[in-house]
Amino acid sequence: MKKRILLCLAVVLMTCLTAVAQDAKMQPLTFWYEYTVNPGKEAQFLELVKTVGAPVRDKLMADGVVLAWGVHSGFLRAPGNSTHTIWYSVADWSGIEKVDGALRAQIAKLDDEAMKSGTAKKGSSGGATVSGRMMEAVDASKTRDYLTRDLVFVTGTGAPPAGVLPWTRYNYVKAKPGKGGDFRKVWEKYNKPVFDKLVADGVVLAYGLAVEEVRTDGDFTHFVWYATKDLAAFDKVRAAFTADRDKRSQEEQDAITAEFLKTIEPEASRSEVGRSLMFHVGGMK
Repeated sequence: MKKRILLCLAVVLMTCLTAVAQDAKMQPLTFWYEYTVNPGKEAQFLELVKTVGAPVRDKLMADGVVLAWGVHSGFLRAPGNSTHTIWYSVADWSGIEKVDGALRAQIAKLDDEAMKSGTAKKGSSGGATVSGRMMEAVDASKTRDYLTRDLVFVTGTGAPPAGVLPWTRYNYVKAKPGKGGDFRKVWEKYNKPVFDKLVADGVVLAYGLAVEEVRTDGDFTHFVWYATKDLAAFDKVRAAFTADRDKRSQEEQDAITAEFLKTIEPEASRSEVGRSLMFHVGGMK
């Protein structure tokens, strides 16, 4: 989140979940693992995701615990930013506990099998412990976790077709002290209707307004994320917001800008774009 968030978010992607998301009161949690993959080790990193974490998350998704999960990389590179993010979304804290417990058990099981077979002692990347192979693939000193909650969460109807690897944009803002609630009200009044129309038209697959559930980063307080099937949709989102503002009088446009500026520190605003490398959602066909 910010400095590499989403991560990043997406946030949060968690981008278009299942029918349970149609409950307007749903505020899912998303756990983000940020990694800096060492040069030339992306294939090894993704293989670890497929063989270690994927079976666990897919099983929990079949059980209704995990709503969605995926892996994405940042589209715009920058010094100091993480390179890859693994994320999963659940309905509540009990889901976080179940995923954490299952992943720990999976790693312990695979490490034990490697030790018993003797491959771990040989040090080959193909048979070493999970922990050892991960240490080879990533710079562990730069690993960072985030836990976020969507205050607003909206998806299109039905699950996306198999093979869709969404693009997600994250817009980070920093609300002024004591103004977080006011920012949300202004955002829901002026921006949410535009996003709702974009979802109804199929331009946006899903979107949300999120915050850190466990506050670790002071660079932002809220972030808006939205997922699309391709980058061309970003132009349509921009056009929709431009059209919404242009249809208003200059006085109303100025009033909207003033309302937002009362609640946020504009110089702290940042954006990121994430490219999905893996994407799994309950009900995907």
